[in-house]
Amino acid sequence: MVSTRPGGQGLVTEKSKKMSAVTTVYTLPSCVQCDSTKRLLKRENIEYNEVDLSQDEEAMNTVRSLGYSAAPVVISGDQHWSGFKMDKILALAS
Repeated sequence: MVSTRPGGQGLVTEKSKKMSAVTTVYTLPSCVQCDSTKRLLKRENIEYNEVDLSQDEEAMNTVRSLGYSAAPVVISGDQHWSGFKMDKILALAS
């Protein structure tokens, strides 16, 4: 899908929309799935922000409000999931 930016500033593809989405990884210390998620994001050159749930009560409330109780929780644009999900991370990179 291709759409025009407001003001006629060129074209935006679905891929460029994915790449511009901010990705946040909510983690916990000593979390193997969190480490695997961050490692794959780095390998695929996907920039992300990391938030330590053990240090941020507001972030913990955000994650719980989405229905998650296990780390990592990844939010990227309008997508979110819990756990190490290789297929979803690779989809962000494509």
